[in-house]
Amino acid sequence: MSAPRKIVRRPVANTVGDWPAQWPDVLRRVHSARGSHDGAQALPRLAQLLPYQQLKGIERAVDLLQAAIKAQAHILVVGDFDCDGATATAVGVRGLRMLGAQRVSHAVPNRIVHGYGLTPGLVDELAALKPDLVVTVDHGIACHAGIAAAKARGWQVLVTDHHLPGTTLPAADAIVNPNQPGCSFPSKALAGVGVMFYVLAALRAQLGVQADLASLLDLVAVGTIADMVPLDANNRTLVGAGLRRMRAGQGAAGLNALIEVSGRHAASLSTTDIGFAIGPRINAAGRLEDMGIGIECLLTESATQARELASVLNSINEERRALQGNMQDTAEASLDGIDTRVTACLFDPNWHPGVVGLVASKLKEKLHRPSIAFAPAEPESDMLRGSARSIPGFHIRDALALVDARHPGLIPRFGGHAMAAGLSLARENFPTFSMAFSRVANELLNAELLTEALYSDGTLTAAEMTIHTALALRDGGLWGQGYPEPLFDGAFEVLNWRVLKERHLKLELGLGGRRLNAIQFNGWEGEEPARRIHVAYRLAPDDYRGGDAVQLLVVHREAA
Repeated sequence: MSAPRKIVRRPVANTVGDWPAQWPDVLRRVHSARGSHDGAQALPRLAQLLPYQQLKGIERAVDLLQAAIKAQAHILVVGDFDCDGATATAVGVRGLRMLGAQRVSHAVPNRIVHGYGLTPGLVDELAALKPDLVVTVDHGIACHAGIAAAKARGWQVLVTDHHLPGTTLPAADAIVNPNQPGCSFPSKALAGVGVMFYVLAALRAQLGVQADLASLLDLVAVGTIADMVPLDANNRTLVGAGLRRMRAGQGAAGLNALIEVSGRHAASLSTTDIGFAIGPRINAAGRLEDMGIGIECLLTESATQARELASVLNSINEERRALQGNMQDTAEASLDGIDTRVTACLFDPNWHPGVVGLVASKLKEKLHRPSIAFAPAEPESDMLRGSARSIPGFHIRDALALVDARHPGLIPRFGGHAMAAGLSLARENFPTFSMAFSRVANELLNAELLTEALYSDGTLTAAEMTIHTALALRDGGLWGQGYPEPLFDGAFEVLNWRVLKERHLKLELGLGGRRLNAIQFNGWEGEEPARRIHVAYRLAPDDYRGGDAVQLLVVHREAA
C-alpha cells in the first residue's frame, strides 16, 4: 500500500517587494507563497532575532548561572542522545566556558541503559561527578522523578527544553521552555539548542562581558534543522547565520570534518545537506553507540581529532543504514497482516530501539498514516520503547495523552511534539495500546487528512529549467520543516526510461523540445511508466554530469 496523494498548487502570491536583484522571478514567487514579502523576511538577519526577555524563567536561569560562575561551582550540562541534544550540549559547554565558567562538564544518557532524559538511575551515576548545578538541554520538562532525585542530593537544577509539558511541571530551580504555560515568547518552534543559545545570550547581557556567541550558531543551525522543528522567521534567522558561518569555512572543527566525510562541500552547503548528511551522522552515535562520541566531535578544537571522530561517526552511520534497511524490509513485509486504514503500529522483538524512529518515519512517508514502531527497550526486556511519527493535522503527542487519559497506567511514559513522540509500554500491553491508539486516530482523522497533499509552486517552463534557476532555488532559501523546499509540477513526454538497482526509475523527459534527465528514487513499482506523465518534482543541479546539467527529482508520478 502506498499513500493516496494529490497535487495542490499554492495560490499565486504577490511578488511586489524589495527583493535581491539577482533573484529570478520563480524564487521570489516561492518565498512569497511561504509568507515572505521581501528579501529581509525570506532570509532574515541576526538583527531581527526575537529578544530573550520574553522567555519565561530566563531571569531566574541567568541568576543561577551567574552565581555558579562567580562561586566557581561545578556546572554539569546533561544532554540528550539525538542531534539536537548533542549540539545543545556542545553549545552549553562551549558557551559557558566563553562566559567565564571554570568548572563545566557534560554527560548524556545512554539510550538503552538509561532511557530518555534525566532519570533517577542517571542521577545515581552522575553523583560521582559531584555537580553543584545541573543544566538539562533538550529535555527535563517531563523528568519529574530525575529532577526530584537530583534535588534530594542537594543539586540545583536548571531545565532548558522545548518539548511540550505535561499537566504539572517538575520541581526545578528554573525552567526555560517557550512551550511552558505562561511563556509569552512569540516563537514556540525553538529547538533545544536554540533555547540553550538564548539562555547564553541572556547570561552574556547580565554579565556584561564580550564573548562572540555568534561563533556557536553553526551548531545551533545543525541542531535546529536535524530536529525538524518549523523554520519560522526566528529559526530561519538562527539557521541562516549558522549556515553562513559554515559556508565561509568558519564552522566548528567537528562540523567541518563531518561535511568532509559526508562528501559535501562547505561553500555550497544547504539545509538539505545538513538534514540528510550531517545530522544523521551525529544521530547515529546516539542510536547505536554512545552520543558522547558525537559530542566530543562537536567540542574538539583539533582538526586531526575531529577527522578521527567524524570517521568513527561515519562508520557507525553505515552500520545504522544497514540495520535500518533490514528493519524497514521487515516492517513493510508486516503491513499485509495489520490494519493500516488510519494508523500503522508495529512491533518486532528483533528490532533495535535506537532505530525505530527511522522505521516509523519511513512508514509514515509510505502510508501517510500516523505510525509507531516498537522494539524491546533492551535485550529480552518486558518493556518496549516506541517512536511515533505523525502527519499534518494529527497531533501525535496529544493523541497519546488522550490514550493515556482513557487507559490510566497503560503508557508508563510518553512525550514529544505534534509530529514526533516517544513512549514506553509493557510488552503484554502492545495489542491493547494498538487498538486504543487506532480508536483515537479514527475519531480525529478524516479522508482529507489521510490523503497526502503535495503543495506545488506551479510549473516551470522549459526555458526556466537551467542551472541558474536550480542554483538559485538551492542556495536562495532556508528550506525545511514549515518552510518547504520548492516543489513544482507539470506534464512531460516519457522519451526513455530504465530501472536502476531494481528500485529507482531513471527517466528522460520531453518538454518544449528539450530533453530533460529525471530520476524517481524508489519509484520502480514493476510497471512501465505511461508515455505521458504528470509529475511533482524538484529542479536540482545534476552533480553526476556537472557543468550546466540539471535534473528533475521526481517525488510523485501519475499518468497524464
